[in-house]
Amino acid sequence: MSPTSETAQGGRRLVIVESPAKAKTIKGYLGPGYVVEASVGHIRDLPNGAAEVPEKYTGEVRRLGVDVEHDFQPVYVVNADKKAQVRKLKEQLAQSDELYLATDEDREGEAIAWHLLEVLKPKVPVHRMVFHEITKDAIREAVANPRELNQRMVDAQETRRILDRLYGYEVSPVLWKKVMPKLSAGRVQSVATRLVVERERERRAFRSAEYWDLTGTFATGRAGDPSDPSSLSARLAAVDGRRVAQGRDFGPDGQLKGAAAGQVLHLDEANARALAAALENAAFSVRAVESKPYRRSPYAPFRTTTLQQEASRKLGFGAKATMQVAQKLYENGFITYMRTDSTTLSDTAVAAARAQVTQLYGADYLPDRPRTYAGKVKNAQEAHEAIRPSGDRFRTPAETGLSGDQFRLYELIWKRTVASQMKDAVGNSVTVRIAGTASDGRDAEFTASGKTITFHGFMKAYVEGADDPNAELDDRERRLPQVGEGDALRADEITADGHATKPPARYTEASLVKELEEREIGRPSTYASIIGTILDRGYVFKKGTALVPSFLSFAVVNLLEKHFGRLVDYDFTAKMEDDLDCIARGEAQAVPWLKRFYFGEGTAPEGSAAEAGNGDGDHLGGLKALVTDLGAIDAREISSFPVGDGIVLRVGRYGPYIERGEKDTEGHQRADVPDDLAPDELTVEYAEELLAKPSGDFALGKDPVSGHEIVAKDGRYGPYVTEILPEGTPKTGKNAVKPRTASLFKSMSLDTVTLADALKLMSLPRVVGADAEGVEITAQNGRYGPYLKKGTDSRSLETEDQLFTITLEQALAIYAQPKQRGRAAAKPPLKELGTDPVSERPVVVKDGRFGPYVTDGETNATLRTGDSVETITPERGYELLAEKRAKGPAKKTAKKAVKKAPAKTAAKKTTAKKTTAAKTAAKKTTAKKTAATKTAAKKTAATSKTVED
Repeated sequence: MSPTSETAQGGRRLVIVESPAKAKTIKGYLGPGYVVEASVGHIRDLPNGAAEVPEKYTGEVRRLGVDVEHDFQPVYVVNADKKAQVRKLKEQLAQSDELYLATDEDREGEAIAWHLLEVLKPKVPVHRMVFHEITKDAIREAVANPRELNQRMVDAQETRRILDRLYGYEVSPVLWKKVMPKLSAGRVQSVATRLVVERERERRAFRSAEYWDLTGTFATGRAGDPSDPSSLSARLAAVDGRRVAQGRDFGPDGQLKGAAAGQVLHLDEANARALAAALENAAFSVRAVESKPYRRSPYAPFRTTTLQQEASRKLGFGAKATMQVAQKLYENGFITYMRTDSTTLSDTAVAAARAQVTQLYGADYLPDRPRTYAGKVKNAQEAHEAIRPSGDRFRTPAETGLSGDQFRLYELIWKRTVASQMKDAVGNSVTVRIAGTASDGRDAEFTASGKTITFHGFMKAYVEGADDPNAELDDRERRLPQVGEGDALRADEITADGHATKPPARYTEASLVKELEEREIGRPSTYASIIGTILDRGYVFKKGTALVPSFLSFAVVNLLEKHFGRLVDYDFTAKMEDDLDCIARGEAQAVPWLKRFYFGEGTAPEGSAAEAGNGDGDHLGGLKALVTDLGAIDAREISSFPVGDGIVLRVGRYGPYIERGEKDTEGHQRADVPDDLAPDELTVEYAEELLAKPSGDFALGKDPVSGHEIVAKDGRYGPYVTEILPEGTPKTGKNAVKPRTASLFKSMSLDTVTLADALKLMSLPRVVGADAEGVEITAQNGRYGPYLKKGTDSRSLETEDQLFTITLEQALAIYAQPKQRGRAAAKPPLKELGTDPVSERPVVVKDGRFGPYVTDGETNATLRTGDSVETITPERGYELLAEKRAKGPAKKTAKKAVKKAPAKTAAKKTTAKKTTAAKTAAKKTTAKKTAATKTAAKKTAATSKTVED
């Protein structure tokens, strides 16, 4: 039946989607007989803690939320913040004649639809309504052709949810006991963390190699033009037929690789300069010219991971920000569903793209037949299309009315989709080899490579970015002079160039997504949330766009590798994904598989995860046994890492530190390590610097008044002075005495502070005097700097020294001035980064109340751990702003109303009539306030999909 049919003909239909934004868009495409409501994400899930578990469940079921003894039955509870929404949905359903479940067409969307059925218990016909774009035609098609709920997809999602719960809830407590409280482990997040840690280990072990070569500038002797340059630059390739060593010939130990050691010529500086001098007057000619045809085909349309990678390279978006912006574009009908493993386009989409190619670029750029792209992702879970502009006619970016990040991401998707249906780029690649004989008789051969594009094809619309900032993009041309074999060339300049090999680059969000996908670890649709989790947990932090592991993550990965080796093995994790897909296809049963994983029962089928891994003796099953026997885990050992020269880094409960020698022994040294220090930067030399810095207690002398010892200390929040109270001084209870403590001024340091300084600091707050009304004025040093206080009126001071020098007269003059309302005069920026590509406003780094932040005047974003004013790049600044914009404005928490106790005397005097009126008014007011609160709660509730990977 058409969505525009009269209500009387088909009755009232309730359509349930996940988000209010999606509901609003769909509502506009359906007729008056349809009511569209949002579930606001999951309405039911596994409990977040024992307090949410119904009383009838006890023991392990309360802890896990899963009954492992009875076929792993999950305990589902309606989320506390969704109970009001569930009531509303039940009320709407009671007035409806049909129910349409229109959640997303992936496993999680299917699971949400199933939970809605289980909770709402409809007594009316139920239809599963699916679509992958929100357009008028797509929605009407979905209503007209509903399907049944796919129970296999539901079971597959439930198995994943149970597996992730068992993994997280059993392994995380081991981390709490052996490393640090409040840590978490996850099936995919722990493996992703291991990848980042292993890359840092490679960087720490890396030894750079130095090598030299020559660069020559050769002239043809002709006057050049753009199509035929007059000169070319070439690099030394061989000497006497022996290839000159390049960076790729060296291993991570700084030595030539085995195969290359006897075959290549390793030039040092002296030999390179000597060869350059010997070639100074040599005659050069073209030894050979090799020309090959060049052809480059278009890139496939976007799927989830390739969109995240390109948005990172081209727009500076993190994976999480990319998905947030894409979600808005999808819900508002601009693009197709953004969680997809597919690169295929529907016939309608292909026709739309081809029509736009002809319209915008001409028929010469349109191939004879439509292009098709085969999916590269194994076990692609959805039958979706690639991510593309929605509809049967693509809107150009200018036609959308979008702005900011949404405009930029839509433009990226639109360009990629259109380009995918264009002709190949063609041209020629040329290699020229130039030979010359040195004065000592050696034969030197230089090479130069060029590329010309004769027909740009799809490159007119789109060129893919690169993870390596130094990499050459596909559309870059390098034109060489038109020379032939035997042509004489003149060497205008020959220089010796030194190079050093570099450690492997750290992962960025884009390259980590690529690595996870290539290893077939986890689900591509969850990568954004996985990266978000390891950043939020403090396992990884960012320096620019690079992902840097914390020392904490080294301890966590060390424990997991040594005692749960199979669980973080890459092959095992990938095979586990295969097993879960077998369950989804009905080729395996969930309960026997979960029993093997948890209890170690049964026999694993050939080719399953049980046969993969690192051969450390672990097996698919037996997780319960592994987490029960923790006696072999030495907490100190797994959190200790040798630095060198007897220095050891340890990860303590309050952060990383280094020490030399054993505690309480002579010569013992210890120093805290900055939380934002990259592990590969902790060299022996830097560790020695940290140990050499003043640390521990510095006795300054005795307070002449109290007789107490005064000491200076270096605390985790900075240096400070304090007094040592005599033994026996009560530290708790009503008679407890707290020692006087004061932070050092910014101008002071531990090695220069004196007893007099300490006594002055601990004398604060200082009484300056009193005003004409006798109100005392004090000078105090607070969290945000020095200030004056008179009653409840505070005024800032300009410098810390004023705390001791300001007079009563000066203080009264400050209070005589009207109190400054709003913000103080803006401080000058700490650093200028350039113009933001979205807002087109200048971006600067400023010093704020809670630390440095970047701003373009519209959006502010605080610098994260690992960022600093000195090292932050313009790209990193733009990325922080993009992530902040994607999150939207901060949600305000409604203030709770405080009930006032009724005035008894007034109540006695009030007449019965007035009391009744007051009660009625109170009822109305309360109802009104409650309704308003509920409405606000609905508006601010975030649409979320739970991922516990």
